[in-house]
Amino acid sequence: MKIIVVGTGYVGLVSGACFADFGHTVVCVDVDGPKIELLKAGQMPLFEPGLEEIVAKNVKLGRLAFATDLKQHIDGADVAFLAVGTPPRRIDGQADLSFVYQAAREIAACASNFLVIATKSTVPVGTGDEIERVVRKARPELSFGVASNPEFLRQGSAVKDFQKPDRIVIGSNDERTRAVMAEIYRPLEAANPHLMFTDRRTSELIKYAANAFLATKITYINEMADLCEQVGANVQDVARGIGLDNRIGPKFLDAGPGIGGSCFPKDTQALIKSAQDHGAPMRIVETVAAFNENRKRAMARRIVTACGGSVRDKSIAVLGLAFKPNTDDMRDAPSLSIVTALEDVGACVRGYDPEAMEQARRLMPNVELFDTAYDCIRGADAMVIVTEWAEFRTLDMARVKSLLKAPVVVDLRNIYKPDEMLRGGFNYHSIGRPTVLWR
Repeated sequence: MKIIVVGTGYVGLVSGACFADFGHTVVCVDVDGPKIELLKAGQMPLFEPGLEEIVAKNVKLGRLAFATDLKQHIDGADVAFLAVGTPPRRIDGQADLSFVYQAAREIAACASNFLVIATKSTVPVGTGDEIERVVRKARPELSFGVASNPEFLRQGSAVKDFQKPDRIVIGSNDERTRAVMAEIYRPLEAANPHLMFTDRRTSELIKYAANAFLATKITYINEMADLCEQVGANVQDVARGIGLDNRIGPKFLDAGPGIGGSCFPKDTQALIKSAQDHGAPMRIVETVAAFNENRKRAMARRIVTACGGSVRDKSIAVLGLAFKPNTDDMRDAPSLSIVTALEDVGACVRGYDPEAMEQARRLMPNVELFDTAYDCIRGADAMVIVTEWAEFRTLDMARVKSLLKAPVVVDLRNIYKPDEMLRGGFNYHSIGRPTVLWR
């Protein structure tokens, strides 16, 4: 089948490459000319494990192409996926759908045969209805269908998630559209995913409901970590004890500095606004969003306390700037709030991340950046783990101690063991576990 993907951001690029790998003919279209030229040259505009290889493979096989001109490539397309940005509006936190509707108008203007317009972008309930209205108004004579097909991709494992999904949700109100969408995903039959058909509005809500639930689960364990610290308990053991209950499960029970990334903060705010607009406020989700914002800056206060109550003119080495490992994405990363709060109280912040350095140079202009973790640590008054990259787990801790001005480690991801850190001569502060002091 022939597929058009409008938008070459994280979702669009991964989806387009993986659809091509299924054997479909895919053209990824974007108005960003320099990005398209970069992709044509075989260079990736973002870091995602396995993506560069799958793009190169399918470009070479002639199944994947990149373009700026939608009109030139839409003839004969079976599906046009909308994978454009839906950033939160500053005024109320609701998703800005202007790019979605503009893309729908452009498709309507140049489509000639029946095609399905499917939203991959995360959009509020009712967006599919509005897309249908927009296209119908622009081209009353056009034969088309509108579907909701939300993505459930985890940054750092997106290619694997697309190729071996645990479910595929398709929201449509007509059988012809469902048949086309089912054919798109037919190559995945051997992987035996749950192929779930619903109406459009239910499909749109499923994505928001999933992300809000996971955000709530993370917030719950973070609150439990705060209680553990007050009563002398260990949050990791609490998490394991409740995670072994198969009704709860172990995933998303790692205490940390708060929720970041391009999905959870944005989607919880959009869900809150949608619920308020429909007269069904979601108090739990509202609390989750408020707690998360407060928690990020609270992490800076923990660092200040670990440094004796003041960080003025002290050098703080922050390891991990991306919002999670295996990505260079710093959107809503906890590091942004933590670094800002530390700078506000006079700290000199230095930083290192295995992949997010280019983003950090743009977003953290006052932070001194280093090429290695050890260079970042050298001469610092404290080392802070903000993102749990694998390389930080295997640092030579004897070398770390020799490089630090003071043996202070603040581990916001609990990647080290307190007893080992004590034996190593560190003053070690973590989340939801007792602090251990060497001196």
